[in-house]
Amino acid sequence: MWTLGLLRSELTTTFRRWRTLALLGVLAAVPVLVGIAVRIETSDGSTVGGGGPDGGAGPAFMTQITNNGLFLVFTALAATLPFFLPMAVGVVAGDAIAGEAGAGTLRYLLVAPAGRTRLLLTKYATAMAFCLAATLVVAVSALTVGALLFPLGDLTTISGTRIGFAEGLGRALLIALVVAASLTGVAALGLFVSTLTNSGIAAMATTVGLLITVQIVDQIPQLHAIHPYLFPHYWLSFADLMREPVYWDDLVRNLGLQGLYAAVFGTAAWARFTTKDVTA
Repeated sequence: MWTLGLLRSELTTTFRRWRTLALLGVLAAVPVLVGIAVRIETSDGSTVGGGGPDGGAGPAFMTQITNNGLFLVFTALAATLPFFLPMAVGVVAGDAIAGEAGAGTLRYLLVAPAGRTRLLLTKYATAMAFCLAATLVVAVSALTVGALLFPLGDLTTISGTRIGFAEGLGRALLIALVVAASLTGVAALGLFVSTLTNSGIAAMATTVGLLITVQIVDQIPQLHAIHPYLFPHYWLSFADLMREPVYWDDLVRNLGLQGLYAAVFGTAAWARFTTKDVTA
């Protein structure tokens, strides 16, 4: 019961911070901007990209938005996953321990009977809750804007088959859950970095910096041998859920890789935090 109370307190504190609300607000604004941009560009009956040789360029599913507003959900998730979503998660996870140390409240939390392990698990559970909340904010915002600006109905999968709107909505929810699960590695990395310093700002900056560095490495062709082992490599595999039948290989690789990163960096965070001399 004490652990549940601590988790409830952490969730309340995290989601009441202005920083957290600002991050969620920015994430909610991305689908709005994308939807309005597509609406303006296609107001004269043209296609996204102007119908030229480069027509259709842009995030995945972009050209399908005008036919069905549900595709704005997939487009918004594809647009936010490479940077905005992981950056927001990195900020929250990076501040988890270091922020408490910097504010001078970490020692008081450790006085409670839960101990360091339970506190660390609570912090990670809170970061995971934010992963889910952030992803759902993007999805719900995109669905709302898509319904207001574009028609809804049956949709065509990547394979060219038609599925009903209810099934499409179910796949959108499943995609949102997969995207949230894809952020577990970043959350564990941020938590580990947070145990290395007493400065929340330094932990957040380091986590975001590592995220950007790994993203850049994943785009260098000469380093293709290590790409499958980088946590962002299979992030966009959620698009395979829009195939008929669903192509599971890359999805399974992605979830397995995220689990591996969560286990490695979670263990490293535990080893560091349980032996750390807490002075703040």
